[in-house]
This record gives sequence, structure tokens and C-alpha cells, in this order.
Amino acid sequence: MPRGDKSSYTDKQKRQAEHVEASERDKGRSKADAERIAWATVNKQDGGGKQSGSGRKGH
Repeated sequence: MPRGDKSSYTDKQKRQAEHVEASERDKGRSKADAERIAWATVNKQDGGGKQSGSGRKGH
């Protein structure tokens, strides 16, 4: 999977990233910065792409 490929994320994670990006854009950030911050936030919360069952980290 190439860097930047978002196909391994769940629909919920993608929606979260869109929401964070919109919020950052409202604060005056550039599109690129807002997108970078959004995906960093999703990764920090969820640890990255799809994770389910026994492969999931315990929180």
C-alpha cells in the first residue's frame, strides 16, 4: 500500500478525519495542513487503519 493510501481506514475513521479537517479549516489552516492534522488525530485515537477482533489493541 503506497503512502497516503486511505483505503485501509473504516468509514467511521474517514468521517472523523473529514470532521477534524473541516474544523481545522474553520480555524484558518490551509487545506494541506488541515488534512495532515485530521489524519494524525485519527491515527492517534485509533492507532491507524482497520483493526478488529484479536488484532486490536486493548484500550
